[in-house]
Amino acid sequence: MNSSDTLILSFYNTVLLPDVDYRLNIEKISEEEKSRIKIDDGRAILLPVKNDLDRSELDTEDLYPLGVSAEVMEINEGPMGTFIHARTREKVRAVEVHKAGDYFEGTFEPVDEVMDVTFEGEKLLLESLKKTTTELASKIRGGDYAIEFIKKVKTINEFAAVFCQFFDMTPEEKYELLSTDSFRERGSLVLEALKRFKGTVDLQADLANAADPEGISYKKAAIHKQIGLLEKELKSMEPDREDDEDSFEKRIEAAGMPADVRKEVERVLRRFNQEPTNGAEYNSLYNYLDFVTTLKWQVGEEAGIDLKKAKQIMDRDHYGLEKVKERVLQHLAVMKLQEEEGGPKQKGTILLFVGAPGTGKTSLGRSIAEALGREYVRISLGGIRDEAEIRGHRRTYIGAMPGRLMEGIKRSGTMNPVIVLDEVDKIRSSFDGDPSAALLEVLDPEQNSTFEDHYVDLPYDLSHVFFICTANSWDTIPQPLLDRMEVIELPGYTPTEHFHIAKEHLVPLALEETGLKKKDIRFTDGALKKIISDYTMEAGVRGLKKQILAVCRKAAVKVVEARLGDGSEDGTAQVAEQIVIREKNLEDFLGRKKVNHDKVLKHNPAGVVTGLAWTQAGGEILFIESVAMKGRGEVRLTGQIGDVMKESAETAVSLVKSLFMDSGLDFSDKDVHIHIPEGAVPKDGPSAGITMFTAVTSLVTGIPVDPTIAMTGEISLRGHVLPIGGLPEKLMAAERS
Repeated sequence: MNSSDTLILSFYNTVLLPDVDYRLNIEKISEEEKSRIKIDDGRAILLPVKNDLDRSELDTEDLYPLGVSAEVMEINEGPMGTFIHARTREKVRAVEVHKAGDYFEGTFEPVDEVMDVTFEGEKLLLESLKKTTTELASKIRGGDYAIEFIKKVKTINEFAAVFCQFFDMTPEEKYELLSTDSFRERGSLVLEALKRFKGTVDLQADLANAADPEGISYKKAAIHKQIGLLEKELKSMEPDREDDEDSFEKRIEAAGMPADVRKEVERVLRRFNQEPTNGAEYNSLYNYLDFVTTLKWQVGEEAGIDLKKAKQIMDRDHYGLEKVKERVLQHLAVMKLQEEEGGPKQKGTILLFVGAPGTGKTSLGRSIAEALGREYVRISLGGIRDEAEIRGHRRTYIGAMPGRLMEGIKRSGTMNPVIVLDEVDKIRSSFDGDPSAALLEVLDPEQNSTFEDHYVDLPYDLSHVFFICTANSWDTIPQPLLDRMEVIELPGYTPTEHFHIAKEHLVPLALEETGLKKKDIRFTDGALKKIISDYTMEAGVRGLKKQILAVCRKAAVKVVEARLGDGSEDGTAQVAEQIVIREKNLEDFLGRKKVNHDKVLKHNPAGVVTGLAWTQAGGEILFIESVAMKGRGEVRLTGQIGDVMKESAETAVSLVKSLFMDSGLDFSDKDVHIHIPEGAVPKDGPSAGITMFTAVTSLVTGIPVDPTIAMTGEISLRGHVLPIGGLPEKLMAAERS
């Protein structure tokens, strides 16, 4: 629209939409307005009004801000009033509106609509609407004319403009058809109105045949409707009784919602109040209002951040992990400084704890929540494939529900909990969307202040939430998501740390879980160390906990049997002798040792070298075996090794050939076979390069390598050994062996 003022024609309780041919009734149009239309070549703005008032009583506050531009092609006077024939063009928003004598004029700007359905999708929806309306028209007296008109309708907007006038929609609902920018949502609103109208028509048709003995169910429907009316009348006679509507109004008032959020929730509440208790949408509207009014919309008073207390809690719950604790304290210190400056409570990156299973990632999040005095929420993301698990389902679907994130915030009862997103490395994409892409907005402090769950469909501020993510490995986390988080690695525990964790934490916990007392059983230090070395092989402590529990369960049997043997029928007699778990009797409780760490060969033949490998369960030693045979100069690789390790083997063989080329050693008639035992276990990585090179060199020269020397490192074609990863785990494997 240009900057000059444009004439405004106002209409009450009318569906005004773009690109529709209208024939509208307008009362008391003045001669000035008619001449103005002619001067402006038929150009005018059609605006809906909020209240049914005489045109002379209308003021600018009575006009809605959104309308449509139109070309008025004809004005006819008749016995029923004045009719105008107009063709609407685009949706517009009022910039400035004022009264010019007996009519309104103003300036407007165009509003773009989102065409979020395909041509085929619009066509299918329109055909569905036309089919249902045709069926309804066939039940109504004089519906033949409507059926003929339905056949001529070509667009959703045209259908809504004509038929929504008869669908018993409120003026607010009719204006909502215009105000929505989404074409998909407009179609859904029309479909909902049609369903309500269909229910009314079906009920009227059924009640007309209620005299039929087979029409008992229709009588029930009519009776239920009358009961609903009587219940409302009774409630009005009991002002102290709180029904659902009163409860929701009070909850909305107390929630402290932002103005735009409250306006939308109150609109839904009006729809809920108009819906009968046995209506099709009653339950869905009730559940939605119950959810959004239960959510906290304001941050409560927070306890101050006490770094000393936070350190004490983390030291109490976690042994070791000094670098991890130090990094967490740094994060909390920054938050405290921001709090003192009146800034945001959390800003910047999200913490991502990466480590093997059982290293304390999730429990560390719980300790942080306790240190901050906040509610703790854990959300497991492992294996989810549907984007709706994060963003929720749209309410147009049957059984719609919010995403796990908003459900967790509701469960916490606060706006600023500590949320641990567990197993973010195990999210998978599918035809239902990519959940990791939905997490991009959640975990970005620059965006999550206006996060919109599809079910809630309202902006919610997540910037007060303290997010902590956990993963076993970052390799499978998409790079855009990984960039939003700061990686903090939790290394595997050393045998010494395993021992202290077992003695100070796991044994008391096992006694509590099995009902034993300290006077019933005692673990010696040697027994605990033997459990760690001979019965577990892991970076974390889950396996160690299972073995200690297994000992306690067997001890519990002995305790109960001893009590019964003392003559106590209920097994409550005291055991005279305490059960002591020592190294020498440990096999009686756990059987033969399960982990063989002393598998180093006494004498490695030429061509066999000991290597070191990193695994999620900690470090381990492996052997690289090589042999030569007559052939055509080929290299064979076995042992279920990955592509990276295959390339390392080829590099090692090529380097050996280049180094021995001047010595006259001919490889053209020999094949080299490199094998890594335990072929059932997948292996990959570049760090076996130096081990493979040494094995092939030993094979060529016939010089055996000391079996107590283990190697790890990536090798290049120039003979350089490159840096490695996982050094603590590999050193622990070497120490055990």
